[in-house]
Amino acid sequence: GQRRTTQIMNTPCANGMPHLSTLPGDPSIVITTNVDLGDKKLEVMKGVSKAISARTGKPEQWIAVSIVDNASVIFGGSDAPCALGTMYSIGCIAMESNGGLTSDVTDLLEPFGVAESRIYINFFDMPRANVGWSRRTFAG
Repeated sequence: GQRRTTQIMNTPCANGMPHLSTLPGDPSIVITTNVDLGDKKLEVMKGVSKAISARTGKPEQWIAVSIVDNASVIFGGSDAPCALGTMYSIGCIAMESNGGLTSDVTDLLEPFGVAESRIYINFFDMPRANVGWSRRTFAG
């Protein structure tokens, strides 16, 4: 099971706000695909956001999703439908959640013709000092 740090997150600093080093931080994901998501793009983005929250336990308010569709992408030398993803997170990068999220993204992209064997998602666990937000980093 995952440990939650809700008690720490509610520990205020001198100004009454939680210290940045106790906030959950991102995750963020960028997905690039050569298919056209059309008027379903926002729906897919929201689905990815909810999947990240469910898989990582992080509140959706911290999750950022970007999808670039109709991009110039090849996979295995072919321009058949494919997708590449990059997810960054402060913690919560683990084999179980990564595999589950890869499956969730596949479920969202398969209706557009992207086969499960033509999706790569790279996962990066980021130190708090390497994630900037609100004019500073999550390290403080």
